[in-house]
Amino acid sequence: MRKNVPVAEIMTRSPQTVHFGMKLSAVQQTMTSGGFHHVPIVSGTELLGMISTTDLLRAAAETGDPSMTNGTLDHAPSIAETMSAGLTTVGPHDSIRHAAELLSRGQFHALPVVEGRDLVGIVTSTDLIRYLIAQY
Repeated sequence: MRKNVPVAEIMTRSPQTVHFGMKLSAVQQTMTSGGFHHVPIVSGTELLGMISTTDLLRAAAETGDPSMTNGTLDHAPSIAETMSAGLTTVGPHDSIRHAAELLSRGQFHALPVVEGRDLVGIVTSTDLIRYLIAQY
């Protein structure tokens, strides 16, 4: 296995994002249609936070109706109240090993890849598993 391979080799470049002002139902639709479980929240290219399927489930449950229908989510807290902010991030030149160490803590399953404050990619647990499979 190669050492010090940069995250840029396995990250998803220009990932699907959602804007800070969107309704949670639109966020859920974006995630469902894209087939992913995490989506970065941006303003322009600046990373503001991340929202996951678990975050959406929690928001729906707070309304008293955990069905996650559009009506339920549109009466749930806003993106600002639902998203995770103050994220752990990596840069595109950080090693895959570093990303794996961060993800292995089990607190989250996706890392935004940033240059400065701008989102340039995302790396997930699944990306790491695919990388490992390719090595063996």
